Amino acid sequence: MSAEPRRVSLNAFIYPTGHHEAAWRHPDSRPQSIYDVRYFQDIGRTAEAAKLDGVFFADGPALRTDVRYNVTYGLEPITLLTAIASVTTHLGLIATASTTYYEPYNLARLFSSLDHISGGRAGWNIVTTGTDKAAANFGLDAHPDHAERYARAHEFVEAVVKLWDSWEDDALVVDKQTGVYADPSKIHTIDYAGDHVKVQGPFGAARSPQGHPVLVQAGSSNDGRAFAGRHAEAIFTAHQRLSDAQVFYKDIKNRAAEFGRNPDHVKVLPGISPFIGDTEEAAKALEREFNELTVPEYGLEQLESLTGKSVRHIGLDERIPLEVFAGAGDVADNSASRLQVLAGIVEREQPTVRQLLHRLAGARGHRVVAGTAEQVADTIEEWFTQGAADGFNVMPPQYPQGLEVFATQVVPILQERGLFRTEYEGVTLRDHYGLPRPVSQYATV
Repeated sequence: MSAEPRRVSLNAFIYPTGHHEAAWRHPDSRPQSIYDVRYFQDIGRTAEAAKLDGVFFADGPALRTDVRYNVTYGLEPITLLTAIASVTTHLGLIATASTTYYEPYNLARLFSSLDHISGGRAGWNIVTTGTDKAAANFGLDAHPDHAERYARAHEFVEAVVKLWDSWEDDALVVDKQTGVYADPSKIHTIDYAGDHVKVQGPFGAARSPQGHPVLVQAGSSNDGRAFAGRHAEAIFTAHQRLSDAQVFYKDIKNRAAEFGRNPDHVKVLPGISPFIGDTEEAAKALEREFNELTVPEYGLEQLESLTGKSVRHIGLDERIPLEVFAGAGDVADNSASRLQVLAGIVEREQPTVRQLLHRLAGARGHRVVAGTAEQVADTIEEWFTQGAADGFNVMPPQYPQGLEVFATQVVPILQERGLFRTEYEGVTLRDHYGLPRPVSQYATV
């Protein structure tokens, strides 16, 4: 019996008006709609019509200081995904939530509810929160350091999964004749006590359709990679070059194997932001049109936020000296992943400040491809077949138009090449990713 063919995974990464920082200024943009649930429901419908695996929402527990020049996140993503679940039937629903600024029980409840409500389509994008601006919103004097955040994240995820597992699958009896609703012997306290997290349990609801929501992780630093190898079932990452992505891909798969996990059950999904035109020249002209709408001050703030480096002392049309990004590390052993990505651009291309800001404007350091639908499909196929990706988080420069073009022009090419599904073959997000339903760790054999 032959194995099922390997297929590309594709999520639509939803950013309010688009991933290009100037998207909200474009004449066709609808920034006034980012608090209108119907706007996002329409995006969900477009993604499902194209048979995409899911939609993915970023989020952060603080107002960005650069809101003067760009749209902020707006609506809370788990609530919003519940609304999208109501108008879709198969689309995966992935929300970002922080292990630093939630507690395990309430977050476990939120995602379990989304999984139940959607019929098994929930995913949790696990982040530790990079910005220190969140601390004061939660009564803290300071943002925990990088190592402490990841130590807490490890305990947090262990505790949440134990909560989800605390009801065995057959704990629900629902026997009206005997009056027995559930079997207490199959519902377990977890008594989790770590250095950062303490939870007694058991959970207050039966196990959800997927066993538990898919665990997604965003972060490619050394700590992020170690965390992904141990916990993540999908990982969102940023790479500019095929060779760098191949190194990262191999590293993640090896780390998963070291923890006794099946590497095929960890999906590596880089970001890709496509400008699509009838010709390559038209696509590049579209990218220039967006870049001309950028505000340099916003780009400078973005650069500092993502990398900790400032280039304000350099003229916008002066080349950036290589030493500004010295010591960023390399792709095989980097302590600050996005800094390394930007340092690589500076080293290879020696751009001016303005040129680097334009590179950053497209997708915050993720791969930007400007070309025809065929060329975008070629990039996806190359990375997928050459050991660099299991799929992509698609980051349209503008919503909703960018997703509509990708869905109607690029997806059919991938389908014709046998690289992407033409119909959903399952209902849950685990089905779409080809991931097994996990057995409760408390289940008796």
